[in-house]
This record gives sequence, structure tokens and C-alpha cells, in this order.
Amino acid sequence: MKLPVYLYGHPVLRAVSEPIGPEYPELKELVAQMFDSMYLSEGVGLAAPQIGRNIRLVVIDADPVSDSFPECAGRKMTLINPEIEIFDEPAISRSEGCLSLPGISENVPRVEHITLKWLDEDFQPHCEEIKGFLARIVQHECDHLEGKLYIDHISGIRRQLIRGKLNNIATGRTRVDYPAKYAPAAKRR
Repeated sequence: MKLPVYLYGHPVLRAVSEPIGPEYPELKELVAQMFDSMYLSEGVGLAAPQIGRNIRLVVIDADPVSDSFPECAGRKMTLINPEIEIFDEPAISRSEGCLSLPGISENVPRVEHITLKWLDEDFQPHCEEIKGFLARIVQHECDHLEGKLYIDHISGIRRQLIRGKLNNIATGRTRVDYPAKYAPAAKRR
């Protein structure tokens, strides 16, 4: 089952997500559905708030970008209750997009060296230093768990310049070629 991606303007994207435990109902089925939805949408990551659930769950398959970023080769991950420690390094600006913000991409400053602690879908603990573009993907997806979007990291001037595009998404005037859920007040045209 393909789950709809919740688009900019929907309140679920701005709420802080709750941790989950092994008792979470039908977790493996949900993870499989999230991967299916991410692939259908041609994304490399999907956080649970993007499918309308404020739980601390992320799926990532970074392999599609491995030609440009070798550290992403074969990196398919399910992150439950992830925690990030960011190394004190200079931020590097790179272009980011988001399934919840279709048709927009912006240069976002992020560090590209982190330590990630998480549980996999069998609730086995992991801890790993992650570098490069994969670290950027992880930070982007984990931001969703805190109710943040990548546009929160860009300058106020850049946000003003894309205000019309954001308004079009929030009011349902942006079309996507994957299942989507618009903000409650959006009137699709």
C-alpha cells in the first residue's frame, strides 16, 4: 500500500514526534509501506511525519545517489528513535529538496560529519560515524522528527523569494505525481 506524502502546510509536519517501542502495532508493515511510498515518490528518505504519523521513525535508501556520492552506496536504513551528535565542523551548503515541498530546492548549510545512534526495525541498537552526503540525508530526515523542514535552515531572504511556491503547496495549487495529502484548509484546483 502506497501511503500519501503530507505536503507543506499540513500541521503534522510541524509537530515534534514521539519515541516508539517494540510494542508499536504493525511496525514492520509500516516500514515496508514507507519504503514503497518513498520509492514511488523517487525520494531517498522518508520520515514518519511525512506520512502523517508523529513517531520517531525514518527510512532511507541513499543508493540511488551513490554515483555522485559513493558513501551512499548500499545504504538502506530503518532508523527508530534516532539521535544525532553533530561534529563541530564548518557547514557546507548543498542543494536539498523534500517530498513534502515539491518543486522547490534550496542550498542548505549542514555539517557533513555526525555520529548517529538508532534502533533498527528489530530494535537492535546501532552507533556509527557518518560522513558526506549520507550525513546530510540523515540530518534532513531527522529534522522532520523535530517538526523542522529544510527551509528553516535557509535565510529569511530566500524564504521570502520562495513564499509564492510555498503558498501554492499549502493551498493545494501544486500538483505532484505521487499520492499526497494536502493541508486541511487547502482547496485543490
